[in-house]
Amino acid sequence: MARSASWWLLALSLLGCLNARAAGPVWAIRGAHHTVYLAGSIHLLRAADAALPPALMRAYADSSSLVMEIDLARLDPTEALGTLMQHGGLPGDQSLREVAGTARYARTSAAAAALGLPADSLDHEAPWMVALQLTELDYARLGYDPQQGVEQQLLQRALADHKSTAGLETLADEMAVFEALTPAAQLRFLDMVLDDLDDSGDETRAVLEAWRRGDTGRLAALLAHEYRAFPALYEALVTDRNRHWLPQIERLLQGDQDCLVVVGALHLVGKGGLLEALRRDGHAAVQLD
Repeated sequence: MARSASWWLLALSLLGCLNARAAGPVWAIRGAHHTVYLAGSIHLLRAADAALPPALMRAYADSSSLVMEIDLARLDPTEALGTLMQHGGLPGDQSLREVAGTARYARTSAAAAALGLPADSLDHEAPWMVALQLTELDYARLGYDPQQGVEQQLLQRALADHKSTAGLETLADEMAVFEALTPAAQLRFLDMVLDDLDDSGDETRAVLEAWRRGDTGRLAALLAHEYRAFPALYEALVTDRNRHWLPQIERLLQGDQDCLVVVGALHLVGKGGLLEALRRDGHAAVQLD
């Protein structure tokens, strides 16, 4: 996605120990008889930079199961398309031109055309869905591929190794978060993506470098900037979902198997981050070297 979108949605470890030492985007949380590994993910990577950090591979090797935001092993493409159409369209006979206004629609159409997407294909989509599509196409233009992302790489390994998989939410849950945004918030989100399309490369590289190093301070600073820019969007896309995920992660700590939980990196850092919430509930998280 474009800069803000990628940090919050795709991205999106690193509050556990705020220092700049070389480490990895993975934390170990000890249960009574086992370990839950909590890893920060980058959902899209370029093929030339797709090697996973050693700490992440060690955590995977030590785990019996893989838990992701959405269980990609059970995500049927046809059902996924139906879910997107169900949640991402405008109600009734509304059009994007009508909802967005003439100037914003013209800007959106120009951006879509530059990315190879016919503008009329967006006419009946909600602004948030248009923003996501533009973001995905912009990342593809830069060479970022979900098939090279952390989850897809780990999923292929888990399927080959016959490890179980699970999800913290469904695709419908995730789409409902966007659908619940107010009309004004959806338009602001679209504006942010349009503003960031030309700058996404440099900003994304900064996030990737901090993620790979496990640089908690840098990622926390990046998140703080975006939080101040649009707190309502951050609350909906990050904080509220973290609240829903936290009890599920804590139940894993009561189980009897080592497991690896992988979520967007910025779900772990900053205000409302999962590591902060786990520590508040008495669970110590140790960052892996």
